[in-house]
Amino acid sequence: MDTTTTVIVIAAVLAALVLAAAVAVLVRLVRTRRDLSRAGLPTGPRWVFWGAVVYLVLPTDLLPDPIYLDDIGVLLLALHNLRAPLRGMYGHKSPLTTQSKETNHPFDSYK
Repeated sequence: MDTTTTVIVIAAVLAALVLAAAVAVLVRLVRTRRDLSRAGLPTGPRWVFWGAVVYLVLPTDLLPDPIYLDDIGVLLLALHNLRAPLRGMYGHKSPLTTQSKETNHPFDSYK
């Protein structure tokens, strides 16, 4: 193989890996929204969720489509936004975290 072919193969493999990462974040976003909805918890504005999904699918991006880093960033922001109402409900602490009476350190109550 010559140098040009090697560079093209490496670029294609990297593009496939970044696309796989974008799809993995999308799946996480959809599952998180579904789980929050099933639990009756707030999921934030719908337009944030659907806007992130549409941004991933549409070919018009800030960066050309073989580079999915901007898509991943938008999906991560939407995932962060979905979880924001939960942080407000629990004061930036996990609902399962309590204080130890002996050491005054937080610990997980499910352990």
